[in-house]
Amino acid sequence: MLPMSAAARKIPLTWEVTYAPEAWEIEDDVKVPQAVYQGEIARDLIDVLKTRAETTGAPWGVGGDFALRWDEEHPKVGVDPDVYLVEPPLPRGLLEKSLRTWIEGHTAPRLVIEVVSDSTSDEDYIHKPARYAACGIKELWVFDPLKIGPTGGPAFRLQIWRRDAGGGLRRTYAGEGPAFSEELGAWLVVQEGGMRLRIADDARATHVWPTAAERERAEKERERAEKERERERADFEHERAEKERAEKEALADEIARLKAELAATKR
Repeated sequence: MLPMSAAARKIPLTWEVTYAPEAWEIEDDVKVPQAVYQGEIARDLIDVLKTRAETTGAPWGVGGDFALRWDEEHPKVGVDPDVYLVEPPLPRGLLEKSLRTWIEGHTAPRLVIEVVSDSTSDEDYIHKPARYAACGIKELWVFDPLKIGPTGGPAFRLQIWRRDAGGGLRRTYAGEGPAFSEELGAWLVVQEGGMRLRIADDARATHVWPTAAERERAEKERERAEKERERERADFEHERAEKERAEKEALADEIARLKAELAATKR
């Protein structure tokens, strides 16, 4: 966590930003309405990260639309990320109402994701990276599915911001993807006409991290395929047993015929 004080100071970013807590205050009861697609994309990414944690046993706390605060002297200073990943999880889990980095057991997220909409584009492109630089997160993704962009500035489908060795938050990628996330050791791949961000083990997204529903479908498919293999094995064993039985019967009949012929020659 970066040290906090009321005094103005410079925070390394792509450009220098003066820490101005009064200008960064957020009223907890004021929420910016989300676009439908914005909420759907965020929920999809939360689902994927939670499923990954369950599958691998990673000690992650994952959620979204949650108050992130880091300045004890100015507790209203903060940001409400669309998606966050914190490690370890918050001590009280779902009972927590906010993440406050000055409280024991509360640490700045490893990863934060912002999904851009027309009502949040300037915030997501310009103001939020500065706030995340101040709060101590390790990595920020900014996903702009409609390429709205900031007022008067260029639009990028995907940006990655990363904490550097000097403690600043610097943009390491801006483009259409795929792009590599150092924090997750995985690739970010834009799909479905730009409206979905997938996390994958490879840049071609041949091995994507599934949602809970996709994982369940894959498990059912594996079970179905295993049952089909078992049925095929059972059919094969049955056919082999029937063939062996027929061969034994034919051999027995042949032996009986030869014995009969031998007996007839002795008479």
